Amino acid sequence: MAMTLTNELPPDAPVVAPDLTLTSLSEEVSNRVLMSRAPLWWLVGFGISFALFTVLVIQMAWLFINGIGVWGVEIPVAWGFAIAEYVWWIALASGGTIVSALFFLTRSPWRSATNRIAESMLLSAAPCAGLMPIMHLGRPGLFYWLFPYSNVMGVWPQMRSPLLWDFVCLLCYILMSAMYYYAGILPDLATVRDLATTRSKQILYGVLSLGWRGSVAQWQNQRVVYAIMSAIMAPMVISVHSVVGLDYAGGLTPGWHDTQFPPYFFFGAVVSGTAVIIMLTILVRWGYSLQKVLTEYHLNAMAKVMLVGSLMLSYAYVWEAFGPLYGSGVADKTEFYQRLFGFTAPLFWSEKILTVVIPQLLWFPAVRRNQLILFLISGGIIVGMWQERFMFTTASLEHNYMPSYWGYFYPSLWDWAALAGTIGLFLTSFFLFLRFAPIVSLAEVREIIEEERSK
Repeated sequence: MAMTLTNELPPDAPVVAPDLTLTSLSEEVSNRVLMSRAPLWWLVGFGISFALFTVLVIQMAWLFINGIGVWGVEIPVAWGFAIAEYVWWIALASGGTIVSALFFLTRSPWRSATNRIAESMLLSAAPCAGLMPIMHLGRPGLFYWLFPYSNVMGVWPQMRSPLLWDFVCLLCYILMSAMYYYAGILPDLATVRDLATTRSKQILYGVLSLGWRGSVAQWQNQRVVYAIMSAIMAPMVISVHSVVGLDYAGGLTPGWHDTQFPPYFFFGAVVSGTAVIIMLTILVRWGYSLQKVLTEYHLNAMAKVMLVGSLMLSYAYVWEAFGPLYGSGVADKTEFYQRLFGFTAPLFWSEKILTVVIPQLLWFPAVRRNQLILFLISGGIIVGMWQERFMFTTASLEHNYMPSYWGYFYPSLWDWAALAGTIGLFLTSFFLFLRFAPIVSLAEVREIIEEERSK
């Protein structure tokens, strides 16, 4: 169970361990689901996660009773932690879709063992993102007004508003992601059903597997459906995060009115989402002793994807600076200088170090293959991306067009409680996926084993 910290990986390293067989794969993964008692590390992790989730429940109850005045938001900074974390969580969820759907279309072999972790992560992060706008509403009980009502209801929604596009895209994205996850896990649920020894688990996984028997017709239908859904999910994740970027770009606030925001937000989703998947893969690999299934090959490949995401984000940062410095807008220049040297300067520079400078170490193979260093770099990227989301959300509002209207944002205890609570919700959901569903795609890894044997 000890975490391996090897620095060297042979250039011809296999995708899976050579001694991994079809039978041992099913037993290694399914036994983790079918064990009568969860391991100690799972119980400890779930306990901590559920405690943080309780903080979210308390925070939401206090918020709904007293209103959003319990947060640090006020005029002029009316968007604070809630909206910044909404963008942050959506980026993490989008990263899971990118790894699962986009790399399925490219037939990347390393994706087969990590896609279930990515999909579980996205289904755990998406509810955290969806809660944030609801909590931010002044009247959360009327959140259904965000729906695209017909005008005959007398609500008269603004169909040209990016916020309405945001709601429609997010709703479609969550529903599609759930169906995509279920279409992929269906054969694996049947494997767990067949290996179950207790009647209750046989019934549970028998119902969930929908009578899957592995016939040729069933496999053909499943492959076609999964391929079509992958082809839909790949562009969908780009459009969803682009619409989130339009929430900002559609406004006239200095620092927000930028046409590069849609691709800029997508670049951030690539690097931050991949970072979370790397951290979870390392922890799952260690906790469940899946070194034969989740090999150094997978970590090395995902580290390269994260490096590419960091480079794309660096390109966006260059153009983020070029706009106000080259342009003639005084308000844009002033707001950007405040980011560089003003109240948010520590966040600005530390975020660039965490997301741009330190990830350049991933150019070196020894760094990509060292799990401890890779884990720390990934954690730093996630923290840096949170700082970025918080900074451009509040910094632009702090320095608008009128100097007499300037003001700073100071988060309250309940702001931090919302952040900690949603992290608890995310981890609680992921631990449940980890305990009750195969965390590795058995069907796809079996294909990799057969391909490795045929070489």
